[in-house]
Amino acid sequence: MNKISIIIAREFNERVKKKSFIITTILMPLLMLGLMVAPSLMMLFAKGDQKTLLVIDESGVVAPKLESNDEVVFTPFSGSIDQARANEEVFGVLWIGSDVVATPSQVRLYTNSSSSMTLEESIASQIEDVVEAERLGMYNIEGLEDIMNNLQASVSMTTYRNDLSAEGEEEEATSSMVAYLLGLVLGMMLYMFLIIYGSMVMTSVIEEKGSRVLDVLVSSVSPFQLMMGKILGVASVAVTQIAIWGVLICGLGATVLPALMPDDMMQTVEAVQAGQMTALEADMDADMLSALSVATDVSGLVMMFVWLLLFLVGGFLFYSAMFAAVGSSVDSIQDANQLQTPITMPIILALILAMAVFNDPNSSLAFWGSVIPFTSPIVMMARIPFGIPTWQIILALVLLYASVVGMAWVAGKIYRVGIFMHGKKPSYKELWQWIRQ
Repeated sequence: MNKISIIIAREFNERVKKKSFIITTILMPLLMLGLMVAPSLMMLFAKGDQKTLLVIDESGVVAPKLESNDEVVFTPFSGSIDQARANEEVFGVLWIGSDVVATPSQVRLYTNSSSSMTLEESIASQIEDVVEAERLGMYNIEGLEDIMNNLQASVSMTTYRNDLSAEGEEEEATSSMVAYLLGLVLGMMLYMFLIIYGSMVMTSVIEEKGSRVLDVLVSSVSPFQLMMGKILGVASVAVTQIAIWGVLICGLGATVLPALMPDDMMQTVEAVQAGQMTALEADMDADMLSALSVATDVSGLVMMFVWLLLFLVGGFLFYSAMFAAVGSSVDSIQDANQLQTPITMPIILALILAMAVFNDPNSSLAFWGSVIPFTSPIVMMARIPFGIPTWQIILALVLLYASVVGMAWVAGKIYRVGIFMHGKKPSYKELWQWIRQ
Protein backbone atom coordinates (compact mmCIF):
# COMPACT_ATOMS: atom_id res chain seq x y z
CA MET A 1 0.00 0.00 0.00
CA ASN A 2 2.93 2.31 0.63
CA LYS A 3 4.13 1.81 -2.96
CA ILE A 4 0.60 2.40 -4.31
CA SER A 5 0.29 5.59 -2.25
CA ILE A 6 3.52 6.92 -3.77
CA ILE A 7 2.17 6.31 -7.28
CA ILE A 8 -1.17 7.91 -6.34
CA ALA A 9 0.59 11.00 -5.00
CA ARG A 10 2.71 11.30 -8.13
CA GLU A 11 -0.28 11.00 -10.49
CA PHE A 12 -2.34 13.41 -8.38
CA ASN A 13 0.34 16.10 -8.06
CA GLU A 14 1.24 15.92 -11.74
CA ARG A 15 -2.33 16.73 -12.83
CA VAL A 16 -3.55 19.02 -10.06
CA LYS A 17 -0.64 21.42 -10.49
CA LYS A 18 -1.37 21.91 -14.18
CA LYS A 19 -2.87 25.23 -15.20
CA SER A 20 -5.52 23.38 -17.22
CA PHE A 21 -6.88 21.74 -14.05
CA ILE A 22 -7.06 25.03 -12.17
CA ILE A 23 -8.66 26.86 -15.07
CA THR A 24 -11.19 24.08 -15.70
CA THR A 25 -12.13 23.82 -12.04
CA ILE A 26 -12.78 27.55 -11.78
CA LEU A 27 -14.27 28.18 -15.20
CA MET A 28 -16.53 25.12 -15.52
CA PRO A 29 -19.21 26.41 -13.08
CA LEU A 30 -19.04 29.80 -14.79
CA LEU A 31 -19.31 28.10 -18.18
CA MET A 32 -22.39 26.14 -17.09
CA LEU A 33 -23.94 29.34 -15.76
CA GLY A 34 -23.11 31.06 -19.03
CA LEU A 35 -24.78 28.30 -21.04
CA MET A 36 -27.92 28.81 -18.98
CA VAL A 37 -27.90 32.58 -19.46
CA ALA A 38 -26.69 32.58 -23.08
CA PRO A 39 -30.10 31.92 -24.73
CA SER A 40 -31.66 34.89 -22.95
CA LEU A 41 -28.74 37.15 -23.84
CA MET A 42 -28.84 36.02 -27.45
CA MET A 43 -32.55 36.80 -27.66
CA LEU A 44 -31.89 40.18 -26.05
CA PHE A 45 -29.04 41.28 -28.31
CA ALA A 46 -30.07 39.44 -31.46
CA LYS A 47 -32.81 41.92 -32.26
CA GLY A 48 -32.22 43.65 -35.58
CA ASP A 49 -33.04 47.15 -36.73
CA GLN A 50 -36.62 48.32 -36.79
CA LYS A 51 -38.18 47.58 -40.19
CA THR A 52 -40.79 49.63 -42.03
CA LEU A 53 -43.57 47.87 -43.93
CA LEU A 54 -45.99 49.58 -46.33
CA VAL A 55 -49.44 48.08 -45.75
CA ILE A 56 -51.98 47.83 -48.58
CA ASP A 57 -55.21 46.59 -46.99
CA GLU A 58 -57.97 46.05 -49.55
CA SER A 59 -60.30 44.71 -46.82
CA GLY A 60 -60.02 47.86 -44.71
CA VAL A 61 -60.34 45.96 -41.43
CA VAL A 62 -56.82 44.70 -40.69
CA ALA A 63 -54.49 47.65 -41.22
CA PRO A 64 -56.09 49.96 -38.58
CA LYS A 65 -55.59 47.26 -35.93
CA LEU A 66 -51.98 46.36 -36.68
CA GLU A 67 -49.69 47.54 -33.87
CA SER A 68 -46.11 48.63 -34.54
CA ASN A 69 -43.35 47.51 -32.17
CA ASP A 70 -39.57 47.56 -31.82
CA GLU A 71 -39.23 45.06 -34.64
CA VAL A 72 -41.58 46.43 -37.31
CA VAL A 73 -43.47 49.64 -38.13
CA PHE A 74 -46.68 49.37 -40.15
CA THR A 75 -47.31 52.32 -42.50
CA PRO A 76 -50.61 52.44 -44.49
CA PHE A 77 -50.16 52.96 -48.22
CA SER A 78 -52.92 54.07 -50.57
CA GLY A 79 -51.13 53.50 -53.88
CA SER A 80 -50.92 50.39 -56.03
CA ILE A 81 -48.92 47.29 -55.19
CA ASP A 82 -46.47 48.03 -58.01
CA GLN A 83 -45.80 51.52 -56.68
CA ALA A 84 -45.21 50.19 -53.19
CA ARG A 85 -42.83 47.45 -54.39
CA ALA A 86 -40.83 50.05 -56.32
CA ASN A 87 -39.98 51.83 -53.06
CA GLU A 88 -36.57 50.50 -52.04
CA GLU A 89 -36.25 52.77 -49.00
CA VAL A 90 -38.54 50.56 -46.90
CA PHE A 91 -38.06 46.94 -45.84
CA GLY A 92 -41.05 45.65 -47.74
CA VAL A 93 -44.76 45.66 -48.54
CA LEU A 94 -47.59 43.81 -46.77
CA TRP A 95 -50.58 43.14 -49.03
CA ILE A 96 -53.91 42.04 -47.53
CA GLY A 97 -56.75 40.86 -49.76
CA SER A 98 -60.32 42.16 -49.68
CA ASP A 99 -61.75 38.84 -48.45
CA VAL A 100 -59.09 38.07 -45.87
CA VAL A 101 -61.64 37.34 -43.12
CA ALA A 102 -63.16 34.48 -45.11
CA THR A 103 -59.90 33.49 -46.81
CA PRO A 104 -56.95 34.12 -44.46
CA SER A 105 -54.47 33.00 -47.14
CA GLN A 106 -54.95 36.34 -48.94
CA VAL A 107 -51.84 37.79 -47.33
CA ARG A 108 -48.52 38.41 -49.07
CA LEU A 109 -45.25 39.90 -47.87
CA TYR A 110 -42.84 41.44 -50.38
CA THR A 111 -39.40 42.26 -48.98
CA ASN A 112 -36.37 44.09 -50.38
CA SER A 113 -33.99 41.87 -48.38
CA SER A 114 -34.06 38.58 -46.55
CA SER A 115 -36.76 38.18 -43.93
CA SER A 116 -36.74 36.24 -40.65
CA MET A 117 -38.95 33.58 -39.15
CA THR A 118 -39.72 35.64 -36.04
CA LEU A 119 -40.77 38.66 -38.09
CA GLU A 120 -43.10 36.62 -40.29
CA GLU A 121 -44.60 34.86 -37.26
CA SER A 122 -45.17 38.21 -35.53
CA ILE A 123 -46.99 39.68 -38.55
CA ALA A 124 -49.07 36.54 -39.10
CA SER A 125 -50.01 36.43 -35.42
CA GLN A 126 -51.36 39.97 -35.45
CA ILE A 127 -53.39 39.31 -38.61
CA GLU A 128 -54.77 36.10 -37.11
CA ASP A 129 -55.97 37.99 -34.01
CA VAL A 130 -57.75 40.58 -36.17
CA VAL A 131 -59.39 37.94 -38.37
CA GLU A 132 -60.56 35.94 -35.34
CA ALA A 133 -62.01 39.09 -33.76
CA GLU A 134 -63.88 39.88 -36.99
CA ARG A 135 -65.25 36.35 -37.20
CA LEU A 136 -66.46 36.52 -33.60
CA GLY A 137 -68.25 39.79 -34.37
CA MET A 138 -70.28 38.06 -37.10
CA TYR A 139 -72.17 36.02 -34.51
CA ASN A 140 -73.81 39.19 -33.13
CA ILE A 141 -73.64 37.89 -29.56
CA GLU A 142 -73.39 40.65 -27.00
CA GLY A 143 -70.20 40.48 -24.95
CA LEU A 144 -68.88 37.50 -26.94
CA GLU A 145 -65.29 38.74 -26.81
CA ASP A 146 -65.43 39.03 -23.01
CA ILE A 147 -66.93 35.55 -22.81
CA MET A 148 -64.11 34.08 -24.91
CA ASN A 149 -61.51 35.84 -22.78
CA ASN A 150 -63.10 34.52 -19.60
CA LEU A 151 -62.96 30.98 -20.95
CA GLN A 152 -59.16 31.04 -21.05
CA ALA A 153 -57.53 29.44 -18.02
CA SER A 154 -53.96 28.97 -16.84
CA VAL A 155 -53.50 25.95 -14.58
CA SER A 156 -50.66 26.04 -12.04
CA MET A 157 -50.28 22.55 -10.57
CA THR A 158 -48.17 21.63 -7.55
CA THR A 159 -47.18 17.96 -7.24
CA TYR A 160 -46.74 16.15 -3.91
CA ARG A 161 -45.45 12.61 -3.33
CA ASN A 162 -47.81 10.38 -1.33
CA ASP A 163 -45.23 7.60 -0.99
CA LEU A 164 -42.70 9.95 0.63
CA SER A 165 -45.30 11.35 3.03
CA ALA A 166 -46.34 7.83 4.01
CA GLU A 167 -42.74 7.01 4.96
CA GLY A 168 -42.71 9.88 7.45
CA GLU A 169 -40.74 12.34 5.35
CA GLU A 170 -41.73 15.98 5.23
CA GLU A 171 -44.29 16.71 2.54
CA GLU A 172 -42.64 18.78 -0.16
CA ALA A 173 -43.70 19.97 -3.57
CA THR A 174 -41.87 18.39 -6.50
CA SER A 175 -41.29 19.41 -10.10
CA SER A 176 -40.63 17.00 -12.96
CA MET A 177 -39.05 19.81 -14.96
CA VAL A 178 -36.50 20.59 -12.24
CA ALA A 179 -35.78 16.87 -11.76
CA TYR A 180 -35.31 16.51 -15.52
CA LEU A 181 -32.83 19.39 -15.73
CA LEU A 182 -30.93 18.23 -12.65
CA GLY A 183 -30.81 14.64 -13.86
CA LEU A 184 -29.61 15.79 -17.28
CA VAL A 185 -26.78 17.84 -15.77
CA LEU A 186 -25.68 15.03 -13.42
CA GLY A 187 -25.86 12.36 -16.14
CA MET A 188 -23.86 14.47 -18.58
CA MET A 189 -21.32 15.24 -15.85
CA LEU A 190 -20.77 11.51 -15.19
CA TYR A 191 -20.52 10.85 -18.93
CA MET A 192 -17.94 13.58 -19.35
CA PHE A 193 -15.81 12.45 -16.41
CA LEU A 194 -15.82 8.76 -17.40
CA ILE A 195 -14.75 9.55 -20.96
CA ILE A 196 -12.22 12.29 -20.22
CA TYR A 197 -10.52 10.87 -17.13
CA GLY A 198 -10.70 7.27 -18.38
CA SER A 199 -8.93 8.31 -21.58
CA MET A 200 -6.43 10.18 -19.42
CA VAL A 201 -5.43 6.90 -17.71
CA MET A 202 -5.08 5.13 -21.05
CA THR A 203 -2.99 7.93 -22.55
CA SER A 204 -0.68 8.02 -19.52
CA VAL A 205 -0.04 4.29 -19.74
CA ILE A 206 0.66 4.47 -23.49
CA GLU A 207 3.12 7.37 -23.07
CA GLU A 208 5.03 5.67 -20.27
CA LYS A 209 5.06 2.38 -22.13
CA GLY A 210 6.39 4.07 -25.26
CA SER A 211 9.22 5.72 -23.32
CA ARG A 212 10.02 2.40 -21.55
CA VAL A 213 9.43 4.02 -18.15
CA LEU A 214 7.15 1.14 -17.18
CA ASP A 215 9.99 -1.34 -17.73
CA VAL A 216 11.91 0.44 -14.96
CA LEU A 217 8.95 0.92 -12.64
CA VAL A 218 7.96 -2.76 -12.58
CA SER A 219 11.38 -3.57 -11.16
CA SER A 220 10.22 -1.91 -7.93
CA VAL A 221 6.44 -2.49 -7.90
CA SER A 222 4.19 -5.19 -9.26
CA PRO A 223 2.19 -4.45 -12.44
CA PHE A 224 -1.09 -4.62 -10.47
CA GLN A 225 0.18 -2.10 -7.90
CA LEU A 226 1.30 0.19 -10.71
CA MET A 227 -2.07 -0.05 -12.46
CA MET A 228 -4.09 0.60 -9.30
CA GLY A 229 -1.83 3.49 -8.32
CA LYS A 230 -2.36 5.21 -11.66
CA ILE A 231 -6.13 4.59 -11.57
CA LEU A 232 -6.57 5.82 -7.99
CA GLY A 233 -4.31 8.81 -8.63
CA VAL A 234 -6.38 10.03 -11.55
CA ALA A 235 -9.58 9.20 -9.64
CA SER A 236 -8.45 11.45 -6.79
CA VAL A 237 -8.09 14.30 -9.30
CA ALA A 238 -11.69 13.83 -10.46
CA VAL A 239 -12.93 13.61 -6.86
CA THR A 240 -11.05 16.80 -5.97
CA GLN A 241 -12.64 18.66 -8.85
CA ILE A 242 -16.17 17.47 -7.97
CA ALA A 243 -15.60 18.29 -4.28
CA ILE A 244 -14.52 21.85 -5.13
CA TRP A 245 -17.62 22.32 -7.30
CA GLY A 246 -19.78 20.89 -4.52
CA VAL A 247 -18.39 23.32 -1.95
CA LEU A 248 -18.89 26.26 -4.31
CA ILE A 249 -22.48 25.33 -5.20
CA CYS A 250 -23.49 24.50 -1.62
CA GLY A 251 -21.90 27.75 -0.44
CA LEU A 252 -23.82 29.74 -3.04
CA GLY A 253 -27.06 27.97 -2.11
CA ALA A 254 -26.56 28.56 1.61
CA THR A 255 -25.38 32.17 1.62
CA VAL A 256 -25.47 34.06 -1.67
CA LEU A 257 -28.84 32.98 -3.07
CA PRO A 258 -30.88 33.57 0.13
CA ALA A 259 -29.20 36.96 0.52
CA LEU A 260 -30.15 37.97 -3.01
CA MET A 261 -33.75 36.79 -2.71
CA PRO A 262 -36.34 39.04 -1.01
CA ASP A 263 -37.47 37.88 2.43
CA ASP A 264 -41.08 37.50 1.36
CA MET A 265 -40.04 35.25 -1.53
CA MET A 266 -38.01 33.00 0.77
CA GLN A 267 -40.97 32.74 3.13
CA THR A 268 -43.23 31.87 0.21
CA VAL A 269 -40.87 29.15 -0.99
CA GLU A 270 -40.72 27.60 2.49
CA ALA A 271 -44.52 27.78 2.86
CA VAL A 272 -45.20 26.11 -0.49
CA GLN A 273 -42.64 23.37 0.13
CA ALA A 274 -44.22 22.69 3.53
CA GLY A 275 -47.66 22.37 1.93
CA GLN A 276 -49.11 25.43 3.67
CA MET A 277 -50.09 27.02 0.35
CA THR A 278 -50.20 26.09 -3.32
CA ALA A 279 -48.15 27.64 -6.10
CA LEU A 280 -51.33 29.29 -7.40
CA GLU A 281 -51.99 30.92 -4.03
CA ALA A 282 -48.38 32.05 -3.90
CA ASP A 283 -48.77 33.54 -7.38
CA MET A 284 -45.50 31.91 -8.46
CA ASP A 285 -44.66 29.29 -11.04
CA ALA A 286 -44.46 25.78 -9.55
CA ASP A 287 -41.25 24.94 -11.40
CA MET A 288 -39.65 28.18 -10.21
CA LEU A 289 -40.62 27.40 -6.63
CA SER A 290 -39.19 23.90 -6.86
CA ALA A 291 -35.95 25.17 -8.43
CA LEU A 292 -35.50 27.74 -5.65
CA SER A 293 -36.18 25.07 -3.05
CA VAL A 294 -33.54 22.74 -4.51
CA ALA A 295 -30.99 25.55 -4.84
CA THR A 296 -31.41 26.67 -1.21
CA ASP A 297 -31.65 23.19 0.37
CA VAL A 298 -28.03 22.74 1.51
CA SER A 299 -28.59 19.28 3.01
CA GLY A 300 -30.19 18.10 -0.22
CA LEU A 301 -27.32 19.52 -2.29
CA VAL A 302 -24.74 17.87 -0.04
CA MET A 303 -26.51 14.50 -0.34
CA MET A 304 -26.68 14.91 -4.10
CA PHE A 305 -22.93 15.49 -4.30
CA VAL A 306 -22.30 12.51 -2.00
CA TRP A 307 -24.19 10.22 -4.39
CA LEU A 308 -22.37 11.86 -7.29
CA LEU A 309 -18.97 11.18 -5.74
CA LEU A 310 -19.83 7.56 -4.91
CA PHE A 311 -21.02 6.78 -8.43
CA LEU A 312 -18.18 8.78 -9.96
CA VAL A 313 -15.54 6.85 -8.04
CA GLY A 314 -17.20 3.49 -8.68
CA GLY A 315 -17.81 4.15 -12.35
CA PHE A 316 -14.35 5.55 -12.86
CA LEU A 317 -12.61 2.60 -11.18
CA PHE A 318 -14.74 0.21 -13.25
CA TYR A 319 -14.01 1.82 -16.61
CA SER A 320 -10.51 3.14 -16.00
CA ALA A 321 -9.32 -0.41 -15.28
CA MET A 322 -10.40 -1.32 -18.80
CA PHE A 323 -8.83 1.84 -20.23
CA ALA A 324 -5.55 1.00 -18.45
CA ALA A 325 -5.65 -2.53 -19.86
CA VAL A 326 -6.13 -1.17 -23.38
CA GLY A 327 -3.32 1.35 -22.89
CA SER A 328 -0.93 -1.37 -21.79
CA SER A 329 -1.73 -3.51 -24.85
CA VAL A 330 -0.80 -0.99 -27.56
CA ASP A 331 2.07 1.32 -28.43
CA SER A 332 0.15 4.33 -29.78
CA ILE A 333 -3.12 6.21 -29.46
CA GLN A 334 -4.08 5.18 -33.00
CA ASP A 335 -3.82 1.49 -32.12
CA ALA A 336 -5.95 2.05 -29.01
CA ASN A 337 -8.94 3.45 -30.92
CA GLN A 338 -10.16 0.05 -32.08
CA LEU A 339 -9.66 -1.69 -28.75
CA GLN A 340 -11.40 1.02 -26.73
CA THR A 341 -14.61 0.85 -28.79
CA PRO A 342 -16.13 -1.93 -26.61
CA ILE A 343 -15.41 0.30 -23.59
CA THR A 344 -16.96 3.50 -24.89
CA MET A 345 -20.07 1.82 -26.30
CA PRO A 346 -21.60 1.01 -22.87
CA ILE A 347 -20.93 4.60 -21.76
CA ILE A 348 -22.77 5.93 -24.80
CA LEU A 349 -25.56 3.40 -24.23
CA ALA A 350 -25.85 4.61 -20.63
CA LEU A 351 -26.36 8.17 -21.86
CA ILE A 352 -29.10 6.98 -24.24
CA LEU A 353 -30.79 5.08 -21.39
CA ALA A 354 -30.60 8.21 -19.25
CA MET A 355 -32.70 10.02 -21.84
CA ALA A 356 -35.32 7.25 -21.57
CA VAL A 357 -35.33 7.72 -17.79
CA PHE A 358 -36.81 11.20 -18.17
CA ASN A 359 -39.99 9.74 -19.73
CA ASP A 360 -40.54 7.25 -16.91
CA PRO A 361 -37.93 7.09 -14.11
CA ASN A 362 -39.64 4.02 -12.57
CA SER A 363 -39.88 1.86 -15.69
CA SER A 364 -38.23 -1.56 -15.88
CA LEU A 365 -35.74 -0.23 -18.45
CA ALA A 366 -34.76 2.62 -16.13
CA PHE A 367 -34.42 0.29 -13.13
CA TRP A 368 -32.23 -2.33 -14.81
CA GLY A 369 -30.18 0.35 -16.55
CA SER A 370 -29.47 1.92 -13.16
CA VAL A 371 -28.32 -1.30 -11.43
CA ILE A 372 -26.25 -2.98 -14.17
CA PRO A 373 -22.65 -1.81 -13.47
CA PHE A 374 -21.86 -0.95 -17.11
CA THR A 375 -24.59 1.72 -17.19
CA SER A 376 -25.52 2.34 -13.54
CA PRO A 377 -23.32 5.41 -12.81
CA ILE A 378 -24.89 7.60 -15.49
CA VAL A 379 -28.44 6.18 -15.43
CA MET A 380 -28.74 6.20 -11.64
CA MET A 381 -27.57 9.81 -11.37
CA ALA A 382 -30.25 10.71 -13.91
CA ARG A 383 -32.88 8.94 -11.74
CA ILE A 384 -31.89 10.22 -8.29
CA PRO A 385 -33.41 13.73 -8.70
CA PHE A 386 -36.81 12.10 -9.30
CA GLY A 387 -36.84 10.77 -5.73
CA ILE A 388 -36.38 7.03 -6.20
CA PRO A 389 -36.23 4.58 -3.22
CA THR A 390 -32.93 4.58 -1.35
CA TRP A 391 -32.62 0.77 -1.49
CA GLN A 392 -32.26 0.96 -5.27
CA ILE A 393 -29.37 3.40 -4.94
CA ILE A 394 -27.67 1.16 -2.34
CA LEU A 395 -28.19 -1.91 -4.54
CA ALA A 396 -26.64 -0.15 -7.53
CA LEU A 397 -23.61 0.91 -5.45
CA VAL A 398 -23.07 -2.60 -4.05
CA LEU A 399 -23.20 -4.19 -7.50
CA LEU A 400 -20.98 -1.47 -8.96
CA TYR A 401 -18.20 -1.75 -6.36
CA ALA A 402 -18.39 -5.56 -6.41
CA SER A 403 -17.90 -5.40 -10.18
CA VAL A 404 -14.95 -3.04 -9.70
CA VAL A 405 -13.07 -5.81 -7.89
CA GLY A 406 -13.71 -8.30 -10.68
CA MET A 407 -12.88 -5.81 -13.42
CA ALA A 408 -9.64 -4.80 -11.68
CA TRP A 409 -8.63 -8.47 -11.51
CA VAL A 410 -9.35 -9.02 -15.21
CA ALA A 411 -7.66 -5.78 -16.28
CA GLY A 412 -4.67 -6.54 -14.07
CA LYS A 413 -4.04 -9.83 -15.90
CA ILE A 414 -4.04 -8.00 -19.25
CA TYR A 415 -1.93 -5.17 -17.84
CA ARG A 416 0.88 -7.35 -16.49
CA VAL A 417 1.37 -8.98 -19.91
CA GLY A 418 0.60 -5.96 -22.10
CA ILE A 419 3.19 -3.59 -20.64
CA PHE A 420 5.99 -5.87 -21.87
CA MET A 421 4.54 -6.35 -25.37
CA HIS A 422 5.87 -4.03 -28.09
CA GLY A 423 5.48 -3.71 -31.83
CA LYS A 424 2.22 -5.62 -32.27
CA LYS A 425 -1.37 -4.75 -31.49
CA PRO A 426 -3.06 -7.76 -29.87
CA SER A 427 -6.35 -9.18 -31.10
CA TYR A 428 -9.35 -9.82 -28.89
CA LYS A 429 -8.47 -13.52 -28.93
CA GLU A 430 -5.00 -12.79 -27.59
CA LEU A 431 -6.42 -10.56 -24.87
CA TRP A 432 -8.66 -13.44 -23.80
CA GLN A 433 -5.63 -15.74 -23.67
CA TRP A 434 -3.81 -13.23 -21.44
CA ILE A 435 -6.77 -13.21 -19.06
CA ARG A 436 -6.78 -17.03 -18.87
CA GLN A 437 -3.06 -17.27 -18.14
